[in-house]
Amino acid sequence: MNLKIMALLAAVAVAVIGSPSARAADPVRIGVAIAQTGPFAPAAVPTLNAYKLWVEQVNASGGLDVAGTKRPIDLVVYDDQSDFTKEATIYEKLITDDKVDLLLSPYSTPAHFAIVGVLERYKFPMVGSTAASSQLKKVKPGNIWFPTSAMPDQMGPEFVKMMKSLGMKSIAFATLQSPFPQEIENYLRAAIKGTDIKVVAAEQFAPDVRDMTSVVSAIKKAKPDAVLSLSFPPQSILYMKAAREQSLDAPLQLVLIGPTHEFFGKMFGKNLNGIVTIGHWSPYQAKWPKAMPFYEAFTKKFGEAPDYLDVPLAYMSCEILQQAVAAAGLDKDKLRATISSKTFDTIDGPVKFEGVQNVATPTMFLQLQDGKAQIVWPKEEATASFKNKSPWAE
Repeated sequence: MNLKIMALLAAVAVAVIGSPSARAADPVRIGVAIAQTGPFAPAAVPTLNAYKLWVEQVNASGGLDVAGTKRPIDLVVYDDQSDFTKEATIYEKLITDDKVDLLLSPYSTPAHFAIVGVLERYKFPMVGSTAASSQLKKVKPGNIWFPTSAMPDQMGPEFVKMMKSLGMKSIAFATLQSPFPQEIENYLRAAIKGTDIKVVAAEQFAPDVRDMTSVVSAIKKAKPDAVLSLSFPPQSILYMKAAREQSLDAPLQLVLIGPTHEFFGKMFGKNLNGIVTIGHWSPYQAKWPKAMPFYEAFTKKFGEAPDYLDVPLAYMSCEILQQAVAAAGLDKDKLRATISSKTFDTIDGPVKFEGVQNVATPTMFLQLQDGKAQIVWPKEEATASFKNKSPWAE
């Protein structure tokens, strides 16, 4: 071969190998701090698994669409050790030291509150997930958004509407001394005013409660139509045990957080039949075509079903971010404008934000029926009709 031709071919090869189009696209670095140890880990780890599933699915499809260019995702994860005081420091590190392109949210409302100042300082947009408090609406809009509709000021009126539709006249509270449960009780009491529904019992208990026998006993004596155990998983377990032992027969029994977690089903089996809980997602909602495929993919990968609130919210936040990046790229100003204005297609149907709040998803309630969490309220979203709580089994 002519030496000039060989030299020309070598030069072309170097140019092609060195060109941006020939090199593998640089990964998009996405950061998150979330509890992998400590008391919040059992609930937070499935949320992290939702993030991991999304990353795996996106990378398997060729990468994240960044305004028309597919790029692989690198997930940068820190363990916040269930310590909210570490949250701001870790997220600042993700932004300044790790130089991440995007952020995913931590687990729980207090953790979200802890990083609002960091997001504002660096003008770094992030879609929230597992946060629910009416106080969130006071957060300055622009760098964080909340996709849940399980807000206390919305749940109160909706629960009262459900009670009235069922002809129920009395209610009893068993409320954890913690901001979120107490907010819900306050908004429920406000919604009850002016109706013929009466509060016949109101018990409160501390986070370190070890037994709820006396709480359930006082409620049973009042014979309410509806009982609300406004509790987090550790106390929800205690309520369920005490209600089973005493055969509490109120036809409507709501347990705030816990019933849709896999471990709850293993612990209580048929006794979950008829228990109502908060949530606005179900794989059995046929008009959300992405819901069942997500349920099946998560269950297959992790060997357990997702819960019906936190895990879907985490995955929804990824879907929203993915669609925003496809439209706006990684520019923070463009992302902010896109998230604030676009309607997003998610496993929970359409999501649209006004200020920091998702206004497209109605507030809903779920009921466990034969091992499945069905939407029973509002009626226009229902996947099944409400049924009175089944008798307690041994």
